[in-house]
Amino acid sequence: MKFIVDPLPFAEDALAPHISERTVNIHYNKHHKGYMTKLDKALENDERRDMTLEQIVRSSDGHVFNCAAQVWNHSFYWQSIAPHKGVELDDGPLLAQVRTDFGSLDALKKELKAVAAGEFGSGWGWLVFDRTTNELAVVSTTDAENPLPAGRLPLLTLDVWEHAYYLDYQNERGKYLDAMIDHLINWQFAVDNFASKDD
Repeated sequence: MKFIVDPLPFAEDALAPHISERTVNIHYNKHHKGYMTKLDKALENDERRDMTLEQIVRSSDGHVFNCAAQVWNHSFYWQSIAPHKGVELDDGPLLAQVRTDFGSLDALKKELKAVAAGEFGSGWGWLVFDRTTNELAVVSTTDAENPLPAGRLPLLTLDVWEHAYYLDYQNERGKYLDAMIDHLINWQFAVDNFASKDD
């Protein structure tokens, strides 16, 4: 199978002023595509080349896992954000579940920021649906890790590797997360993912 990096779902300058065109360009063209190049090389003579990216993430470890998971995580991240102005989560099944599990959307946002900001070093903050408890949860993962191997359904993610924000916010991860959570989360993507929980 020939792996390709999904195109960005928006123009490189579309997230400004919250995320600059320069950051998006480097993040997507250097980091995201760079992981794909490394994965392609690692699988040059490997039977896993016939697997889907998600199957590789679920079944691999070491270098192949790191490259595959970073490609998957970044593709998911670009879908988790959108260039709009603070569009909120509409009434529906996901918002009802948010209110049951967190009390309110504001409480969820506060938890998402706290967990993502608290990830030591490089990693990711995730809103997931845990099929074992039938509840939403906010979790963080380190480096390339993601919730797939643990059987959790990712709904959205925030990248807290420094390359995601350092050019725009330097060491102020909290300000980056405020901008993301208040202005760029693609709630429709989370809604669509939540709707697939029973598939």
